[in-house]
Amino acid sequence: MPVAPLTELFPNISIGEAYQVQMKNIHHKVGDGQKIVGKKIGLTSYAMQELLGVEQPDYGHLLNTMDVPNNGVIPVNTLFQPKVEAEIAFVLKKDLIGPSVTAEDVLAATDYIVPSLEIVDSRIENWKIKLHDTIADNASCGLFVLGDRRRDPNAMDLTKIEMNFYKNDEFMNKGTGADVLGHPAACVAWLANKLSEYNVILKAGEVILSGALSAAVVAQKGDRFTAEFTQLGKVEVTFN
Repeated sequence: MPVAPLTELFPNISIGEAYQVQMKNIHHKVGDGQKIVGKKIGLTSYAMQELLGVEQPDYGHLLNTMDVPNNGVIPVNTLFQPKVEAEIAFVLKKDLIGPSVTAEDVLAATDYIVPSLEIVDSRIENWKIKLHDTIADNASCGLFVLGDRRRDPNAMDLTKIEMNFYKNDEFMNKGTGADVLGHPAACVAWLANKLSEYNVILKAGEVILSGALSAAVVAQKGDRFTAEFTQLGKVEVTFN
């Protein structure tokens, strides 16, 4: 069942307290046997930051139970009010420890990148969220899908990767790697440095979703979403 915005129940909640709410829920899920497999970064586009009146991204945790295979099928009744975004995902081969991580450090620590879809979902009624609400709600993370084609991020200019996004074969929107803080690796560096404030590191083997390259699109039963990336191939998922 969706809930009312946390910012209505606790108008004076701080960003730090919102992250504590997120972590309490994550610890509860880990205690139930789920595993942290990575992190997601949200609000990396300047348009979304302006929309919510913030000047920084936010982050959430990826759990093994959120992983959907490429070309997989998602029962829509297992979610609240899903939307789909296309992103570049980094898979690390080395730990990244803030607070002075750079985009170059991220590229050196990355095993490979893949195209990805994030199914964002809000436990807050009608997406009536402010920054503190989405942070407490694990950055509105629902599920994620990774593509099959693995590429070396050092073999290309990530800012020039182009993405076209389709819903039921109809073109929805597009974006480039430069649309997320100027460079996808800069998003991962921001995350590593932000996490250092909480004594958390990005670990080798983790998946990092670096932020949506374009606007999220609402998903309903019967919808199929496809993101096609230059140099990275495509990733797809269907809702039933």
